[in-house]
Amino acid sequence: MKKIYLTLIFSGLLSISGFTQNSSEKLDDFGRIALIPIFNHPIEGMPSSALSLITNKLNQIVVNNGISGKSIGGKFIITANINVLTKDVTPTVPPMHAYTLDVTFYIGDGIEGNLFSQTSLTCKGVGETETKAYLSALKNINTKDERFKDFTEAGKQKIVQYYNAKCDFLITEAKNLEGQNKFDLALQKLAEVPEVCAACFEKVSNLIPPLYQKKINRECQLLISEAQNAWAAKQDLEGAQKAARYLTDIEPNSVCYEQAKQLTGTIAKRVKELDMRDWDFTLREQKIEADLNKTAILAARDIGIAQAQNQPSVIVYNNFDHWFY
Repeated sequence: MKKIYLTLIFSGLLSISGFTQNSSEKLDDFGRIALIPIFNHPIEGMPSSALSLITNKLNQIVVNNGISGKSIGGKFIITANINVLTKDVTPTVPPMHAYTLDVTFYIGDGIEGNLFSQTSLTCKGVGETETKAYLSALKNINTKDERFKDFTEAGKQKIVQYYNAKCDFLITEAKNLEGQNKFDLALQKLAEVPEVCAACFEKVSNLIPPLYQKKINRECQLLISEAQNAWAAKQDLEGAQKAARYLTDIEPNSVCYEQAKQLTGTIAKRVKELDMRDWDFTLREQKIEADLNKTAILAARDIGIAQAQNQPSVIVYNNFDHWFY
């Protein structure tokens, strides 16, 4: 029977720095593979106070092997499982509790359930109570241990392989969303691919600019129609202000930008005739971009972040409990 885990998504997702073909090349935040450290599954005999401690250890492992970065998706996680190997009471005065724990760490797809990397270590702790002994053992986990470097690197490589293997499927999903005029969701799907996944990233990068152009063209037609209706209903300062609410959102690179400029000129002239005043409104200025494709990709990333922020603050991870057995 599958267990269901609910995890809050924090605003600053931790990420593992990506590897590149050229070691001197520096990736931006979106080029890296982001992992979500989680630990919220019940473990028999584990004191509740150990929850934050092991979660902090997961955070430290991620930070020690990379940097913080931005993420659009939230499917890849780093988590752990704890087993008690021995639990003894020392023949001392006063008696002390001694624990030996086996802690296994995992990197994988927390939604689909694919395990990418794992490593284990043994830690020991002694304390006046069982809880203190348990915590003492966890505190002895050295998150700078060389094993964690190999562990995270293996996880990164598997995630790259995942995207390259699933690339055509992701593209098909995006095209299906495009066919439903769900351009933001389609762009989010494509923008999820990190730059380090070179083969897939190249494919989706070629699809993003024309898709983004379709998005802004469709939106501008809707916005210009709303602006025209607002102005036709009331050709005075109030009508001008209502029309401006729509005109201000029109992208300069959209097909109806010139039409928006003409309507703006018509409204401004009429306001001048009525109130002897200049209309305090200007359209968004068209910028000359050296690389319009790059601009579209950055815009797609912004859309992806906005889409993720508008989604529920909880992600359901329901298929990774089998990693622990």
